[in-house]
Amino acid sequence: MATPQVQTVSTGVDKAKLAAAAALLVAALVAFYMLGKQGQLVQWAALLAGIAAALVVFFTAESGKALYAFGHDAWREVKKVVWPARKEAIQMTAYVFGFVLVMALFLWITDKTLEWLFYDLILGWKK
Repeated sequence: MATPQVQTVSTGVDKAKLAAAAALLVAALVAFYMLGKQGQLVQWAALLAGIAAALVVFFTAESGKALYAFGHDAWREVKKVVWPARKEAIQMTAYVFGFVLVMALFLWITDKTLEWLFYDLILGWKK
């Protein structure tokens, strides 16, 4: 019998970490605009330092850990994919383009046939 997965409930500390990460992000943006007279190097350094601090705090929270685990699992799954060889990829792309061309031609012929049928034969509206 498989055990059901238990999901943890956010604690007050976890919510505080998320709020702190959001506050650090806002502070980084405010610092970027407030330091406009100090030069671009100082502006960008403050912005990047604030974003880095916000990310560190975020990834210590349960939400951040879950996001990291999801990304890690997704990357592991991508590694399992058997990608087509160059020749096979080119062939499949050619098939798709050929099919699109044939469908476009079919739809154009159908449109012109219906236009001729309705406007010229049934309604008698000559162009």
